[in-house]
Amino acid sequence: MEYNPISVTDLNRYIKNRVDNDEFLNNVLVKGEISNFKHHYTGHMYFTLKDENSLVKCIMFKTYTPNLKFIPKDGMKVMILGTVSVFERDGVYQIYCKAMQEDGMGSLYTAYEELKNKLEKQGLFDAKYKKPIPKMPKCIGVLSASTGSVIRDIINVSTRRNPNCYIKLLPVPVQGKGAGEKIAEAIKIMNDYNLADVIILARGGGSLEDLWPFNEEVVAHAIFESKLPIISAVGHETDFTIADFVADLRAPTPSAAAELAVPNIADLVLDIDEYRVRLKNSLKKKIELMRLRYEKCTASRVYREPLQKINERYMLIDMKVKQMQNSVSNKVKDDKTRMVELVTKLDNLSPLKTLTRGYSLVESQNGKIVKSAKNLNKDDILILRFQDGKTNVKVI
Repeated sequence: MEYNPISVTDLNRYIKNRVDNDEFLNNVLVKGEISNFKHHYTGHMYFTLKDENSLVKCIMFKTYTPNLKFIPKDGMKVMILGTVSVFERDGVYQIYCKAMQEDGMGSLYTAYEELKNKLEKQGLFDAKYKKPIPKMPKCIGVLSASTGSVIRDIINVSTRRNPNCYIKLLPVPVQGKGAGEKIAEAIKIMNDYNLADVIILARGGGSLEDLWPFNEEVVAHAIFESKLPIISAVGHETDFTIADFVADLRAPTPSAAAELAVPNIADLVLDIDEYRVRLKNSLKKKIELMRLRYEKCTASRVYREPLQKINERYMLIDMKVKQMQNSVSNKVKDDKTRMVELVTKLDNLSPLKTLTRGYSLVESQNGKIVKSAKNLNKDDILILRFQDGKTNVKVI
């Protein structure tokens, strides 16, 4: 059996693709002890996560380091959320860390996973329950803090895309004790009074503890039971909450949520202009096609000589009438000939024919032929019929 060798690069690329396509490895939660920690001058953090038996290399890019609520150090026990991938050049795998929390927060992650599994089994995440986002909403309802960059970003993006779209802010606490109940109550108010066409549930980034109100079951059921479509824009792009899974649409950021909810008027104007041009071209083609069909019709023989078909039908009728007349005439002629033949035969058989040869017929007064002399009595009056007449006689 012959094998075709591959390059090391091809092998590493193949392994990397297999790892990248593994759903479990794309969002893995790992706990361990930090060692060989190095905070590079570029802002990236390089370290090793180990336990009693194994270790794995990790890297946290500077994009995610501002979200840390503590300074990582060697020997610190932590939990990290990240993606496993292969560094193709060196052929080694490592964890690309998106979030890091001291191990004391492990109970929240456990509660998060338990609630997520519970709600998923109940069907709250099913795509068949997702409501479509209206294409041209007149009013956007925003559930977020009344101050901060989140609401400003939503207002700026929405106003830029469509100045005519009205924004209604219903302020809610986005972290802390009791925030979940307040959020659920605000969703119910939006629905009860039909205050908007679509709702944006928004919050800036933060730790798992800060985002916890959006992981509460009361919020999940409020989102699921909402008749108004809800866009979830909680945390950064890498943050996932229970609200994201239940909502009708997830946006990576509040600004992205505004872009998804509010159509760009400029794009709509371009689309309308394009439709206008397409309609104009379609009408031109339709008119041209109708003109060609008209010319074809006017050039046809039917249009130029409309009575031609009728005259042809008249000729056909005359031919049929002539055929019928000929058929009737022939039938009459044949029947007449047949009649003459039958009359001739009948005449030959007629008793009157014998009268022309000198015979006569003897009839009684009641017109019956006398066939025998035995039927005659003396003084009976008889009728003798000759060729040229008849006379009465008396039997003596």
